[in-house]
Amino acid sequence: MSWNENKGVRKMGTCFSHVYDPLMSPLEKKYIGGLRRKLISGQTGNILEVGAGTGLNFPYYDQAEKVVAVEPDSSMREKSLARAQEARVLIELVEASGESLPFADDTFDAAVAALVFCTIPEPEQALRELSRVCKPGAPILFLEHVRLEGPLGKLQDGLTPVWKKMCDGCHLNRDTISLVENNFQMIRVERHLKNIFVLMEAMNEKMSKLHTR
Repeated sequence: MSWNENKGVRKMGTCFSHVYDPLMSPLEKKYIGGLRRKLISGQTGNILEVGAGTGLNFPYYDQAEKVVAVEPDSSMREKSLARAQEARVLIELVEASGESLPFADDTFDAAVAALVFCTIPEPEQALRELSRVCKPGAPILFLEHVRLEGPLGKLQDGLTPVWKKMCDGCHLNRDTISLVENNFQMIRVERHLKNIFVLMEAMNEKMSKLHTR
């Protein structure tokens, strides 16, 4: 398979990109890899992935026509090249942030975001951008960790300021389910691993109606 990177890549690079795969490997093998497969396998057409990171989703695309993988961190993109080359579908790597996607309206047949909305500085803007660049009725698919209820949620609140500094801006306590519900029509929510991780399938309906007003 082949891939393409935008010219003039911004050399951001973070220490976190060098430790991400080793840190995630045990969890990926035991749990998260299966959730990625469940989320992505069988998706067809021209697919947008936001926050592709080191390309951990790439092996699970099996029926897409093409995947456009957006990632702002040059170090993360470089680490994703091998997985892009080995993927069963065409992967195009693009330097961009979720809040400012360089694509025309109604471009994509589906969108995927996996463990990324915890780190996006302006998640509402990123969701609006997802809605804009995806076709009306397109599935919008998420795998995220979320804030828990009760004492554990308060613990997440307390840990988040330090965690953000350690883990490249990751918010332990972000209520991503509510963010998605406020921007799309939610189809289903599946909770996993003591409710910390959620799979969400939404449809690009609510925001597409706003665009036609």
